[in-house]
Amino acid sequence: MQTKQANTQRILIAGFGGQGILFFGKWIAHAGALLGKQITWLPSYGPEMRGGTANCSVILSDDAIGSPIVHEPDVLIAMNLPSFLAYQPSVCAGGEILYDASLIQDTPAREDVCYRAIAATRIASDAGLDGFANMILLGAFLEDCLPLTQAQRAQVLSQVVPVHKKHLIEANMRALSLGREYAARSESKAEKTRLHPRKAG
Repeated sequence: MQTKQANTQRILIAGFGGQGILFFGKWIAHAGALLGKQITWLPSYGPEMRGGTANCSVILSDDAIGSPIVHEPDVLIAMNLPSFLAYQPSVCAGGEILYDASLIQDTPAREDVCYRAIAATRIASDAGLDGFANMILLGAFLEDCLPLTQAQRAQVLSQVVPVHKKHLIEANMRALSLGREYAARSESKAEKTRLHPRKAG
């Protein structure tokens, strides 16, 4: 991945409020901490949290981080079309755009980034995991950019899932596994094209 600092990964997650955008970012931040990274997590809300716009910036680095603001992400995760269109131009050359192909049918516009199309909403629905599309995409992100063992994934989930939602940990683990499986499966298909981003580690 062509970043300003080879050991730094800048991630932007964007979509509507209610899609689990901020949880997605918090999960990555906790995973980074588990790996011993320096981390920042910066949420941003639109006028209304649920149904309005939401995005979250996460930076993982081996060095001190000067600013939590992500202007040119190495990885963009887009969960709706407005976010895909708004942030696609800002992704750095050699980066990755991971998006929910159930909700975004636009043709990729750039030749210098890798596109990963995962029909996360449909996959979640087909598996009886409605509401877990964010975790499907997170699983795909982990497969591409942030390799963790199953034990590490379970540890992060135990840290970020609130006590009153602990009964959902198993469903979250299933969704993560599905996302990783679909990402790995698409390696040999046209769903993923062009450059591959550097994995953090």
